[in-house]
Amino acid sequence: MEFKYLNTFMAVVQEGSFSKAAGMLGYTQSAITFQMRQLEQELSMKLFEKVGRQMVLSPAGEKLIPYAKEVLLSVEKMKSLNTSLSQLEGTLTLAMAETQLCYRLPRVLKKFREKAPKAKLILRSMNCYEARDALISGSIDLGVFYEDVGGTQDSLTCYEIEDCPLTLVASPSTKKAFPDFLTPGRHLEVPFLIDEPNCIFRQIFEEYLKERKITLGHTIELWSIPTIKHLVENDMGISYLPAFTVEQELMDGRLCGIDTDLRDRTITAVCAHHKNKWVSPLMKLFIELCLKSRLG
Repeated sequence: MEFKYLNTFMAVVQEGSFSKAAGMLGYTQSAITFQMRQLEQELSMKLFEKVGRQMVLSPAGEKLIPYAKEVLLSVEKMKSLNTSLSQLEGTLTLAMAETQLCYRLPRVLKKFREKAPKAKLILRSMNCYEARDALISGSIDLGVFYEDVGGTQDSLTCYEIEDCPLTLVASPSTKKAFPDFLTPGRHLEVPFLIDEPNCIFRQIFEEYLKERKITLGHTIELWSIPTIKHLVENDMGISYLPAFTVEQELMDGRLCGIDTDLRDRTITAVCAHHKNKWVSPLMKLFIELCLKSRLG
């Protein structure tokens, strides 16, 4: 049996379709179809059934999942025996909070690539709740997110990377019009530019506004931190972000900090994996590089 067929089978299970698995593995969809047919022939069982236009797992396919995981894990462990990091050819699937992926982890990823050049990295930008849930479900190897989502104690092993201060920012002209957010019971006609509702720092600031009975003009919801910063620089409103994402803009004077009673609020960035997951050499390397990044 070709072990790559089992790997492809698990990719289809994780991605939910042949086409998405093809994109993840760098195959054509016809190659995925061929491999699954070969696997079905070798096992003498139907692994997928066509329901409408979708291919879904058959009962036999569902039963195969734990065995496929066990075989692939054993193969991975054997391949790592007496193999240097520079020769390892495994795959590491990572999910990361966008702020970490954009501003903190590029140098970690660069060092990882230097030390394990033959390893394949699969990177996914996810909000913290999605990353936590993907780790719990086993669909990713490691997640870098903010521990403040909660619900990680029983299922995940977390390695603290850093405590990240948060700051309310605006352009100099916007700050002149709205110099502070300290006085309660006010309506401030200024837009709030921020990420999706499941964004941790959005939730923290919205809770603060609720407690202070401060209302704003409206919320502009965007999915890109660089875009949010650019619009705030151009007098479009305010935003509440990890301080490291606006470090340069604050130094240049393109953005200014605005006073709140959240000045000491931080969120904790962690690298995490499922407690029951075997920590492969590639996982261990990435965790170590994340922890070393704390030291600058």
